[in-house]
Amino acid sequence: MFKKLWAIVLLVAVSTSLPAQSKKYQVQDFFRNAEKTRFQISPDGDMLSYLAPWNKRMNIHVRKIGAADETAIRITSLSDRDINGYFWKNNGSLIYIRDFGGDENFHLFLATTDGKTEKDLTPFKGVRVTITDALEDFPDEVLVEMNKDNPEVFDVYRLNIKTGDLKMVAKNPGNISGWVTDHKGAIRAATTTDGVETSLMVREKESDEFKTLLSTSFRETVQPLFFSFDNKNLYVSTNLGRDKQAIVLLNTETGKEENVIYEHKEVDVSDLGFSRKRKVLTTVGIETDKYDYHFLDEETGKMYARLKAELKGYRVALTSHNRNEDKYLVRTYSDRSLGAYYYYDKTTDKLSKLHDISPWIVEDDMCEMQPIAYTARDGKTINGYLTIPRGLKEGRNLPVVINPHGGPWARDSWGWNPEVQFLANKGYAVLQMNFRGSTGYGREFWESSFKQWGQAMQNDITDGVEWLIKTGIADRKRIAIYGASYGGYATLAGITYTPDLYACGVDYVGVSNLFTFMNTIPPYWKPYLQMMYTMVGDPSDPADSAMMRKYSPVYNVDNIKCPLFIAQGAKDPRVNKNESDQMVEALKKKNVTVKYMVKDNEGHGFRNEENKFEFYSAMENFLSEHIGNMSEQRPVLKMSPAER
Repeated sequence: MFKKLWAIVLLVAVSTSLPAQSKKYQVQDFFRNAEKTRFQISPDGDMLSYLAPWNKRMNIHVRKIGAADETAIRITSLSDRDINGYFWKNNGSLIYIRDFGGDENFHLFLATTDGKTEKDLTPFKGVRVTITDALEDFPDEVLVEMNKDNPEVFDVYRLNIKTGDLKMVAKNPGNISGWVTDHKGAIRAATTTDGVETSLMVREKESDEFKTLLSTSFRETVQPLFFSFDNKNLYVSTNLGRDKQAIVLLNTETGKEENVIYEHKEVDVSDLGFSRKRKVLTTVGIETDKYDYHFLDEETGKMYARLKAELKGYRVALTSHNRNEDKYLVRTYSDRSLGAYYYYDKTTDKLSKLHDISPWIVEDDMCEMQPIAYTARDGKTINGYLTIPRGLKEGRNLPVVINPHGGPWARDSWGWNPEVQFLANKGYAVLQMNFRGSTGYGREFWESSFKQWGQAMQNDITDGVEWLIKTGIADRKRIAIYGASYGGYATLAGITYTPDLYACGVDYVGVSNLFTFMNTIPPYWKPYLQMMYTMVGDPSDPADSAMMRKYSPVYNVDNIKCPLFIAQGAKDPRVNKNESDQMVEALKKKNVTVKYMVKDNEGHGFRNEENKFEFYSAMENFLSEHIGNMSEQRPVLKMSPAER
């Protein structure tokens, strides 16, 4: 599908371009909090905000643009958990969200730039808040969604951040899965689902009843992005009548496509940028093996070209700007660097560095993430990334960590990945693959994953391992598998259904039992339950039930031969702790070596710095014990022409 870096070509590149072995870093170097990150600019362009540690937690700090760092004021005081995300609401106020111990019941908080006010605006126990619209034209109001009245569905409220006044503006009848506002902040569109069929509904004004514009199977995508600048029609990302999602302008009276804005023959496209001030479309984001932009606006294209000319060798992204769109924050990154933040004044054309994200890591010590592709046993092309440790005379016969991604309906991407760089720095090659079902590759590729947990999806992973062995990159006796969430399931499935392939496994918040997983999903996932039955399996269907039992690792622990390390957050709302508990119990009954780490103050993945340090240190020791490191080199495997 994309440019393929076949094994023989890759090996030549590895053996001829790598310098002497780079220095070894500590676990903390990869997983410590940044000194400063997530910079944003105030609406008037006078202030900068960023996250920086205080009492080991990431809190918001603000200062004047151009002022010394020492003048910054810390305006939040979280000491138990990092802030999940934040944004400027007006020139004197910022909004942030946080949960409690990883329960994902996010609350909305106000913090003022003078540091005198910090207030929970949604102090409702067990309620999850999301932002519907930041309402940039209304300095004191935001639109939020909350499942306050029913844990399964989200209503929309207009929230006054000064008074705390909360007014419901859209009641969810029970089937609405998303809301869309127009450029005036009015709720003008909504998507519905019954788990099988989805609909797009629109209305001319908020006082009107919604009318159904079109209905489709959940297999077909009509994803509303935003209204046209006259607030009449909708830009959507859709695969109706095509395999790959394209961005089109949809007529809200007829439901027909007015025109295609952009489509790509190889991948889905759904990222569309625009200028609020100039009222023009600006960019389309495209992710093939790497992320890039197609420019719809000459002015934006010229600005990116100017920035890239000065910031050579890095991906460049505009991450924040003022309302006047003449002051910007620029972020750089690559596969070997977290990059830096820059401040760009468009009026003066001056670019100045604000902060390196991880100055303690030397970029030249890190490893290249190479896009690769291989062919699965049924002929599908599987794209992925291979990272080889630096300093090897030959990138062959290496200890390898296979790292399937979570989701599973997500994808791995090129760029800085602390886990990958950590493993490579410790001497392990790392293979990531976008197995069938990974998003971005079109409808057919996604649908081919349905009811294939542990089966064709797992075969794609296995075929990647076999590819590494055949090409001589992997030492077949020193292969580990590690993943989180669905990647944790793939880890358990890998050591269960291909027990001779792996020397050990690390399961991080992974599913072990497809029945209990489906029974313990968060309440707000229940509207999608019929869809989950179609995509994973329906326990009430005898054939599906038999399949789910066969491919639930917890019922097949007799097959497992290798040591396993499991890590779990006690408050995980997605993959309940019971998923790990029952796996550990079953393994202990079979006298299989299993190491188990549970953190009571974490959810679906560890966020607190000290917990990450402990987990990855334990992983390092576990892998070192069971697949060794670079010091032991095996004889080089020879390749036949057919294997190339």
